[in-house]
Amino acid sequence: MSNFAFLPNQFQDFKQAAQKAESHIHGDPRAACFHARFALEAAVHWLYRYDNTLRMPYDHSLNSLLHEPDFQNLIPQQLFHKAKAIQRIGNQAVHNPAPVRQLDALQMVKELHHIAYWLTRNYTRPLPPAIDWDDALVPRPLSPDAVVPRKQLEALEKQLATESEKALKQQQTADALNQELQTLRQQLADLHQQAAQQTDTHDYSEAETRAYLIDVEIHRAGWSLNQKRDREYEVTGMPNNQSIGYADYVLWGDDGKPLAVIEAKRTTVDPAQGQQQAKLYADCLEQMHAQRPIIYYTNGYDTWLWDDTQYPPRQVSGFYNKAALSSLILRRSNRQPLDTKLVNADIAGRYYQKRAIGSICKQFSQSRRKALLVMATGTGKTRTAIALVDALQRANWIKRVLFLADRVSLVKQTANAFKKHLPDSSPVNLVTEKDTEGRVYVCTYPTMMGLINETQGKSGEARFGVGYFDLIIIDEAHRSVYQKYRSIFSYFDSLLVGLTATPREQVDKNTYELFELEPGVPTDAYELEKAIRDEFLVRPKVEQVNLRFPRDGIDYDSLSDEEKEEWESTDWGDNADGSECMPKKVNATAINQWLFNIDTADKVLKHLMEHGHKVAGNDRLGKTIIFARSHKHAQFIESRFNHHYPEHAGHFARIIDNEVKYAQSLIDDFSVVDKAPHIAISVDMLDTGIDVPEVLNLVFFKPVYSRIKFWQMIGRGTRPCPDLFAPGEDKQDFRIFDFCFNFDFFREKPQGIEAGTSASLGSRLFQTRVQLLAALQAAAGSEVGFDSAQPTNTPRSLSGVEGKEVEGNIAEGNTSLLNTLKNGLFNSVAAMNRDNFIVRQHTRAVERFQERANWDKLSEEDCQTLHQQVAQLPFQPEADDVESRMFDLNVLRMQVALLQGDARTFETHRRKVLDIAIRLEEKTNIPAVKTQISYLQALQEPTFWEGTNADILEDLRLRLRALVGCEQKCGKPHAASAVFRQ
Repeated sequence: MSNFAFLPNQFQDFKQAAQKAESHIHGDPRAACFHARFALEAAVHWLYRYDNTLRMPYDHSLNSLLHEPDFQNLIPQQLFHKAKAIQRIGNQAVHNPAPVRQLDALQMVKELHHIAYWLTRNYTRPLPPAIDWDDALVPRPLSPDAVVPRKQLEALEKQLATESEKALKQQQTADALNQELQTLRQQLADLHQQAAQQTDTHDYSEAETRAYLIDVEIHRAGWSLNQKRDREYEVTGMPNNQSIGYADYVLWGDDGKPLAVIEAKRTTVDPAQGQQQAKLYADCLEQMHAQRPIIYYTNGYDTWLWDDTQYPPRQVSGFYNKAALSSLILRRSNRQPLDTKLVNADIAGRYYQKRAIGSICKQFSQSRRKALLVMATGTGKTRTAIALVDALQRANWIKRVLFLADRVSLVKQTANAFKKHLPDSSPVNLVTEKDTEGRVYVCTYPTMMGLINETQGKSGEARFGVGYFDLIIIDEAHRSVYQKYRSIFSYFDSLLVGLTATPREQVDKNTYELFELEPGVPTDAYELEKAIRDEFLVRPKVEQVNLRFPRDGIDYDSLSDEEKEEWESTDWGDNADGSECMPKKVNATAINQWLFNIDTADKVLKHLMEHGHKVAGNDRLGKTIIFARSHKHAQFIESRFNHHYPEHAGHFARIIDNEVKYAQSLIDDFSVVDKAPHIAISVDMLDTGIDVPEVLNLVFFKPVYSRIKFWQMIGRGTRPCPDLFAPGEDKQDFRIFDFCFNFDFFREKPQGIEAGTSASLGSRLFQTRVQLLAALQAAAGSEVGFDSAQPTNTPRSLSGVEGKEVEGNIAEGNTSLLNTLKNGLFNSVAAMNRDNFIVRQHTRAVERFQERANWDKLSEEDCQTLHQQVAQLPFQPEADDVESRMFDLNVLRMQVALLQGDARTFETHRRKVLDIAIRLEEKTNIPAVKTQISYLQALQEPTFWEGTNADILEDLRLRLRALVGCEQKCGKPHAASAVFRQ
């Protein structure tokens, strides 16, 4: 007998694979998971063949089939979760060398059993009774010789996939001509409809599925949960009549003492409801084993950790492994009081450095876990951080440290500093030494984002678990870094220290909130003016050189509040060539013409060579950084310098940016006082963090809009340098030549125009589509619009157009657009990788919108969740080119503006479309453009825009989106780029 014996012969392929999976549960769990996944695929293929609501998509992969909107509408959400679990564990069984537990195999085949019942109930008659799983029917273990090696399963997977694809194509060809199949599909549709009208009494064990997924998260932290004491552990001393309780999970140390207790609540329950229960279990365990465990309580979505001997509860992204929990327990007894006496003066001996470390230690000693240091560039932030790490490690407060920087060169510089001042910490540069172990790890943000998802060894445990690092240090901490990489900080549960050179009054409120501090009150501060008075830094001498820089157009004060908000939330670094985008109110064309003007560049270089600080007996220009706007601009400056100074043979001035191979070797040469290059033409790479005390001249040959970047750039010259000019002649100041009136700009607007987090194009498209969907749903009963062909910005009701026409536009056009939007947005969320650590932190939101029905009517709360959470998560890569997607965004914004009656915004985006149409009209030699020439001409007429609705705009988008890249094929400036970026 078998648990799948009830399946009728019409599900023969599915039945055979399911029974094979069942037969391997005890003897070969890996093969059982593999066959469970294959059985699921057979069931899904059957549904796509016989259910007339489904159409086989172009992509036949199981993942694609599971996430098709029609398939999502067909199966209950609880069944989808089971299918996804089978798919995920089945894939891991084949491709991950970690052992597969018998528990995994049993759970996956049980989940398959629920799917089998649902299939039978909905597509056969008579209706079967509820059928429970029976462990007694599972076959006895196979002999060891029958275990299938993982590599053989991989080969079998490829073979079955090839055979399945071939059979599927043959089947589709035959099915198209099979009239009997069409009749059968209709009969099955009737059966499915009848089944839906009767109550399904089968227990699909959704709670069991969720409990299993909690098991998976615990297993991810390296816990096997294979002993009886790991689950439902009986404790004595509970305040009830029996004095007995059962802890859901207990995680044990090697000495047999409890390290953690976990209380698991239902998903619909706030995990805080389990807090007191978990505490009582911890009390009991402490009495029974003479060790108080760490407390966890979770509902599968939200997990809280409570180390109640030291800290209040805090939300965490997952569970600690055994080593991390053991360290937490051990620190209760062996960590020493923090004191400034622990500071190694050879590393950080200046008074303000010791004070800063003392302030952080005081913060940590008061059970606070975050601190922010404001220290001017050149005052030794890195050395202060190294001395802090040394003190905390010697006091047994921390073991492992992660130091995050935004550039590879800064990572190398920081790792070298740790090796020099704290070699016993075994510093690791994770950018170049990804597999090395140590106590201090230095890394860029993007590299760490990738490493977090890595697993290690046969157990499949995460290499960098939630509790792997005890302290994280953020170099140049500010809002945009946090918002862009916040998933790192929410993933790791650690002490957090931020370093910034931005003056305390200019650090934004959000940064203070991140570190749980009052605005304007960092943990400690040592700023530029004080450092200059103390003679730890040198003062800049600024000369603003007027070469008729085109300042007109920088018109911040005249913007509306809404436009100011848009300005301040924009990241200027989006251009394809790596250059900074100009703000909307800046005349970008005029500035670019000025920056690339030969006469301008020659005068800039002449002024620098004549007035810059000199060394070597005043014979050679001192080390100089020229801040250029883009790589092309840097090339232009370099070519002009070599034109005027050929005697230096191209060595004196060199470009140092991310497009130059071996740029680090150039930085190393630039750091040597007598070695070329002596002029570094930098595009972002030297703007921050590079420590070259020999720098004497800074040239601002680009406009700067971020106050954070502005102060970082100034900091490149503030470091003192003894004997720079001659023995006994130290560096007393440095010179700044500002050709773009940046100092005027920041004097007029001391807060600067701060760049916000750069939302990806995919995120912006998703957010705007959600906005459009919500607007369409809200407009189901009435429409508001305006006459976009008129110059006025006054909204008017579409009721001015013939009522019948309006009604048709809403009912016919928008209904189609609504469905397209809902399906597209749903597919984007459905395709998200649920194993990605960023996605896992938002499981509740992702699961909600991976159910197709939840898109049919979005609430205000739904829209907020989609904008603030889901839109920020990693989507699957887009196949379309960037310019087509930028055009999509422009038209989407037009559609939203139309529905919201925002004539001004509509007109702004309409003009961009007109500009593109005018430029494309000149490209009739391109066949794709030629076929649309009449349309391009028509949309330039005012009559085209009369009675416009969202559906007409959607047609416009679909017609033109593929054409916006046509000019690029001709090697000429891109029309869309020019329009969107000006």
